[in-house]
Amino acid sequence: MNFLVTGGAGFIGFHLSERLIAGGHSVCVLDDLNDFYDPSIKEANVRDLEAKGGRFEFVRGDITCARTVEEVFGGRGFDQVIHLAARAGVRPSLEAPALYQRVNVEGTVNILEAARRHGVKKAIIASSSSVYGVNSKVPFSEADPIFSAISPYAASKLACEALGHVYHHVYGMDVVMLRFFTVYGPRQRPDLAIHKFARLMAEGRPIPVFGDGSSARDYTYVSDTIDGVMACTRREFGFEIINLGESQTVKLSELIDGLETVLGCSAAVDRKPVQPGDVPITYADISKARSLIGYDPRIKISEGLELFADWFKRYRADEF
Repeated sequence: MNFLVTGGAGFIGFHLSERLIAGGHSVCVLDDLNDFYDPSIKEANVRDLEAKGGRFEFVRGDITCARTVEEVFGGRGFDQVIHLAARAGVRPSLEAPALYQRVNVEGTVNILEAARRHGVKKAIIASSSSVYGVNSKVPFSEADPIFSAISPYAASKLACEALGHVYHHVYGMDVVMLRFFTVYGPRQRPDLAIHKFARLMAEGRPIPVFGDGSSARDYTYVSDTIDGVMACTRREFGFEIINLGESQTVKLSELIDGLETVLGCSAAVDRKPVQPGDVPITYADISKARSLIGYDPRIKISEGLELFADWFKRYRADEF
């Protein structure tokens, strides 16, 4: 099949594009290589994808530019679009809420409109566990009411879910919204906790810990997430929202202990107050994913941290 992957130069996008290429599919990546973090990291991802030798094309472009998106869709005959491109992160969204709405919401409209005009019948769109907000019911189910977003990022992802439903209901597009839960692994973004903590620990610098370390996350190894996305490419849904998590929670203090073990160094903790927009826990109910797509996450946190540490040590060795 012929896939458009937006945001395909990023962390999850790289792993997804790599899997698609390995499966013999054609992949066009659309990414603006913005400076949210060092663009050279994404440029290296693109080079590594090009080196795979499959049917791969990279287009540098901004999804907020409707003309650019239209040009990408024109003449390429995509079978499916997997829309990962977004401004990510709860805390940064508090500093730039308008930017998050423009990229995440307007950008998603541009992708869906172009898909509609060019007859692309299937869209897989990345959402986030952030949409659950401060949810007293755990684990989080897709059937839970979600009217309490507590960050501009979460609000933008809720809007994207609503848009996905509109394009299914009005235009008959097959749309699945995937709520990702704290994805980690090799090539993880440097601003995310596991990678950020690992770098600071390796440099002997203190790591910032917001709160008392009791906050918990459903850390999901990237290959498990990609398994879920790939399963969604192989069937029709009409419209569905699906959690993709590990369905295991890990406290922040436990995560730090695990990193100390796999990296072989100690963490100096710099305690900071809880940040606005942060939630105390994320925890995925994955029963729907299991029944609909056969989703079966396999990599537990202990193994996942080992795999991350192996990559991280190689990555640092290449830097110096």
